[in-house]
Amino acid sequence: MYEGVVQDLIDELGRLPGVGPKSAQRIAFHLLQAEAVDVRRLADVLIEVKARVKFCSICFNVSEDEQCRICRDERRDPSVLCVVEEYKDVVAIERTREFRGRYHVLGGAISPIDGIGPDQLHVKELMPRLADGTVTEVILATDPNLEGEATATYLTRLLSPMGLRVTRLASGLPVGGDLEYADEVTLGRAFAGRRSAQ
Repeated sequence: MYEGVVQDLIDELGRLPGVGPKSAQRIAFHLLQAEAVDVRRLADVLIEVKARVKFCSICFNVSEDEQCRICRDERRDPSVLCVVEEYKDVVAIERTREFRGRYHVLGGAISPIDGIGPDQLHVKELMPRLADGTVTEVILATDPNLEGEATATYLTRLLSPMGLRVTRLASGLPVGGDLEYADEVTLGRAFAGRRSAQ
């Protein structure tokens, strides 16, 4: 335990996701040793982000405008909608340069143990986007874990009566991975999703 404001800084940094007590302490002491101008720049950016960044009124991606750049881009295919858990997933998919449709960010995944159900996600906002018939395929790109699977299963059941093509991202073995280290679920999916070698 440190005294006063140093401990307050460590405590606040420790509240960030993925930052444990040791990392919080390391970051705090890095900031203490940094030049005042660098710390001020960081503080200014944090304040500016909170003031300027909001969520897209259509897809709930992060944006500085009412609508994000993807929703404003008329070159994107409006007939294909990719549903993701978080806005960081949009960035991951965009990096592949394979997807040219639009997105819908749920804001999380169904997790009863954490008290998160469909009502806590942007599911109700998804339905009007599908009602006018423009969207013909919904790609469910939720994480391949228990919560992501529960979310995908729920959405599949919800969307199936609408006559849409509902697809799920393929999953299986990573490139460069070894079979002996793959868990049963991953290996099972790799077999289920196998394709012709020709």
